[in-house]
Amino acid sequence: MLSMVYGSTFYETAIILSLATVLGILGQRLRQPLVIMFLASGILAGPAGLGVIRNYEQIELLAHIGIALLLFIVGLRLDLNLIRTTGSVALATGLGQILFTSAIGFVIGLMLGLSLISAVYVAVALTFSSTIIIVKLLSDKKEIDALHGRIAVGFLIVQDIAAILALVALTTFGSGLAQGQSPITTTLSMALKGVGLLVGVGLLMRYVLPRLLAKLAQSQEMLVLFAIAWAVLLGATSESLGFSKEIGAFLAGISLATTEFRDLISAKLVSLRDFLLLFFFIDLGARLEWSAVGAQIGPSLWLSAFVLIGNPLIVLMIMGVMGYRRRTSFLAGLTVAQISEFSLIVGALGVALGHIPLETMGLITLVGVITISASTYMILYSQHLYKFLSPVLTIFERKDPYREASGDTLDPAGSVDAILVGLGNYGSGLAERLLERRMHIVGVDFDPQALEKWQARGVSVLYGDMADPELFEQLPLRHARWVVSTVRSKDVSLALLHLLQRSGYQGKVALTAADQREAILYEKAGAHVILRPFSDAAEQAADALTDAMDLLPQNVDWPVAFQEVRLRSGSAIAGQRLRDIPLRSLTGVSVLAVSRAGHVYYEPAPDFRVYPGDRIVLMGSPGVLKQAESLINQMEAVESAGRLERFEIADIPLDAGSAWLGKTLAELEFRQRYGVTVVGIRRGDERLTSPGPNERLLEGDRLIVIGTADRIGPLRRAESS
Repeated sequence: MLSMVYGSTFYETAIILSLATVLGILGQRLRQPLVIMFLASGILAGPAGLGVIRNYEQIELLAHIGIALLLFIVGLRLDLNLIRTTGSVALATGLGQILFTSAIGFVIGLMLGLSLISAVYVAVALTFSSTIIIVKLLSDKKEIDALHGRIAVGFLIVQDIAAILALVALTTFGSGLAQGQSPITTTLSMALKGVGLLVGVGLLMRYVLPRLLAKLAQSQEMLVLFAIAWAVLLGATSESLGFSKEIGAFLAGISLATTEFRDLISAKLVSLRDFLLLFFFIDLGARLEWSAVGAQIGPSLWLSAFVLIGNPLIVLMIMGVMGYRRRTSFLAGLTVAQISEFSLIVGALGVALGHIPLETMGLITLVGVITISASTYMILYSQHLYKFLSPVLTIFERKDPYREASGDTLDPAGSVDAILVGLGNYGSGLAERLLERRMHIVGVDFDPQALEKWQARGVSVLYGDMADPELFEQLPLRHARWVVSTVRSKDVSLALLHLLQRSGYQGKVALTAADQREAILYEKAGAHVILRPFSDAAEQAADALTDAMDLLPQNVDWPVAFQEVRLRSGSAIAGQRLRDIPLRSLTGVSVLAVSRAGHVYYEPAPDFRVYPGDRIVLMGSPGVLKQAESLINQMEAVESAGRLERFEIADIPLDAGSAWLGKTLAELEFRQRYGVTVVGIRRGDERLTSPGPNERLLEGDRLIVIGTADRIGPLRRAESS
């Protein structure tokens, strides 16, 4: 049985995949990236473990195809626009970190006794961080669109470009010099070949690929097959010219990056890429010489400490000098606290070219295992780390962090109806509705473009992340009636609520819940209002699908038309009876039906009241239906909408000469005459809560009423008279 297993590539592959699956499940429980588990699978399946792997050639072939697809997708997704939108910080941080890390890493390598060429390879390997791992972690934490997330992705792209250039340099000079050619001859020869390759790919991009892809796109299977074939073919062509196959695959990706099919191809190939990369890491783990690796544990710990601590400090210093707050710099810096799969690829290439021994490759691999494992937890618990280190990090922040404060237009002393956190799609829609009601809002977001949009409309804005405790010092919390968060993140919402409670905020809080479980959690935590965009949208959609329009005749031999109008909450007719709405007298249009919460009211009576959210079916001549729609959703007058009077509770004593004595509440008609509501009556030591309409007022009673300030005053004067 064992001889059959060891003699069959299929059985070997089955065992390897089973090991990878089991270790992958363990990695998920430990919240570790699969890269580490795949390396562990290779070690376990290799000669240092179970000795399962015998046919290295097949695994190596799959590994090379996986690397080619990785570089192909990197080229396909290369978004230089992201570097431009994050401004100079992506270039400055990316290039600065590469320069300082490589220089310091080279010195550390020499101090650890490495040879000159090994120290160079180690220094280069230390500069690259894993774009795949970082993007995955930031996406899981919903921080990919945060300011530090955007900056991190920006300088990771810079690192990817630098990694490609490093591969070009190694294959260009390494292979040529290994054949005994002079540096000048090697440079000229490779330059000519490189120019020829670029020109050829450019011509194909201009005249062939767009038309070919348009025809192949009729079948997604053919489009994906072509993409794989194109990546492997250009990789093979590149290798035949003396470059690495990775360079050719990268160029293949760039050649398709400008087409409209890039996203489709990328999405289809990601799973295949991840599957094939499994074999690269397994092959790498299986080939490690543990007798040589054991001696590298000490040096790997020193280099790992530099990557885990030194790299974030480099980013902290660069971003601090550029005017960013320490929190943004720290969270962005944590993303470079590991080396990447590119580092391992560079090391493997160095071994293949004969530049470095297996011991150096083992050192790079150990540093990768240590830093990727540790940095994963650092990123997952970044908020806790920042909270602990925040006092020390002040030395990395300028007195005026102008980069993040430049968009602020906040007047801290002004009156505020609502502080609106998050100006995305849902937040922007909510802001529109609040402005329609003449409310004064302050917008908080970490997206400069969103802030510029609302700032141009005269809205006060503040640049920042509400998870940052320091931001609360700049908010007008003492003047705000509401703090409304449209961010759909449980951790951020609970942190926001905790920080508001700790800061002594006296107003009300509204949080946005993704589901019912979150809504219950927020209510228990103390939120006053729970916003449920998905639930509310689903309810409105269900109402729209059960409207009365489907019941109307399709063909009418008469000059009459039908139209459904949804009554907006700010409409002047909201809450009114149909008899009080001059719809027929002004436009000649009739209300045929009203759809409300899935129920249709046919031919509603004149006393039928309409409310926000109702869908009113109108019937009339085609020319006036639009006029009727405008009348229905005409907003209330500015004076009325902008008043926003606060309610007051008044305690009115009834003296012996009061005209109200001996009369019932129904006879006095407080609501109709004075616009106030009777809350209760104090009668000696007795409290009458919610008294009935037949309750008579007695001498010595104290009447408790609620109403707006402009109603309470006339009521007091009426009682005294």
